[in-house]
Amino acid sequence: MDRPPLTETDLLRWAEALSGIARTGLGFTQSLYEKERFEEVLAVAADIRHHAGAGVDREALVDEWLRSVGEGVPGYVTPKVAVGAVVGNDRGEILLVQRSDSGIWLYPTGWADVGYSPAEVVVKEVAEETGIHCEVRGLIGVLDGLRQGFTRIPLYSLVFHCEAVGGELEAHPLECADVGWFARDALPSPLAGYAQWGDLAFSAIAGEPMPVWFDEPRDPPWRD
Repeated sequence: MDRPPLTETDLLRWAEALSGIARTGLGFTQSLYEKERFEEVLAVAADIRHHAGAGVDREALVDEWLRSVGEGVPGYVTPKVAVGAVVGNDRGEILLVQRSDSGIWLYPTGWADVGYSPAEVVVKEVAEETGIHCEVRGLIGVLDGLRQGFTRIPLYSLVFHCEAVGGELEAHPLECADVGWFARDALPSPLAGYAQWGDLAFSAIAGEPMPVWFDEPRDPPWRD
């Protein structure tokens, strides 16, 4: 059976998976022998990351990973969590922001904050980034950012459907270069990942019942 060629995304996922296994192992083991083996795994992961085109310094990356090692349960390495908001209005338009750092347009998104539920983070993030007040209607998707190819770090993204209920458009002065409402036939460019989430987003805005989008399990999980 022919397999598709390796991609940069494959290499990044493998490097981060090996790094997570090794750092978690270092956080739990007391054996000097095992610590040496896990540090060797980190070196291999850094080499893979380097060849993925990330342009990283291998030794510096290993040092960074080692500094992040915790002890016991706090040291168990897991993906970061981000939340995104597909916000619609009564005209069937979608709320999009232009990121200040990249110039790319996307629905409002940000890191999950400690002390808030995911839905609470969504409401807060939308208000902070756009000035729009919204209510959460439901969960659209739970996605692995590395597998989707829209991040270079281990990341789970929780995407919610929301409805605007008030407020005025006002872009966050540091995070957003612009913000606006857009119809499906008048979307801005460049727009990140629209082919992946566009149909789902506008179906949710239109009130169509949709199953929650998630990454289907693969066997084995390391190759398409």
